[in-house]
Amino acid sequence: MRPTRAICVPAATCAALLAVTAPAEVHPHVFAEARLDVVLSPDHGSVASLRHLWRFDELFSSTVLMEFDKNADLALDDAELKEVAGTIFSSLADYDYFQVVTVNGKDFHMKAPSHLMAYFDNNQLIVLFESEPATPLKLAGKIDFGVYDPTFYTAIDFADDANMAVEGLPANCTRTVIRPDPDTAIAENQKTLTEAFFNDPMGTDMSKIFATRLELTCPPEG
Repeated sequence: MRPTRAICVPAATCAALLAVTAPAEVHPHVFAEARLDVVLSPDHGSVASLRHLWRFDELFSSTVLMEFDKNADLALDDAELKEVAGTIFSSLADYDYFQVVTVNGKDFHMKAPSHLMAYFDNNQLIVLFESEPATPLKLAGKIDFGVYDPTFYTAIDFADDANMAVEGLPANCTRTVIRPDPDTAIAENQKTLTEAFFNDPMGTDMSKIFATRLELTCPPEG
């Protein structure tokens, strides 16, 4: 099994939280509650951007604090937070920042965000970033938005359906939050969920079958 990085801060943090485990132990080590806002264009005919907010668990947050608190004052100043944001930003690049968009079942490319912001609130690390479609993303057909880590090491959780939001959706479109049942997902994908997948989830990218996603369905173009 080749190593995975997921959200990697300096070596000590990665070793503590994101170390490679045996195949039978593939499960999340880092947890984040998330919000996704699908921002529409002024005419509400296309997607302008995706805004992400992730609130990380206290264990991971405290580890980040210890790693980046250079002056040992038990807080992160602006310079230290900038370093946190830059480290997470670069480590997520290989994973498309955990965002997956499909249009009528086909992958759709999002631009990398221009930057990422990080701060602490109630002892938890908060990360925010925004990305734009690489090409025009019209509200036509079926569009799915998912946020997940293909390596399984970071669990991105949308605790409430309202945390996958779109404001100003046209009346002829529908919004649905889909939460796949794990047992059903496994049964429906039994042929592809082989031992190789559990040895190397990055190699198959099948973790998306378990991911919560926002589905927008609009009339097709034309």
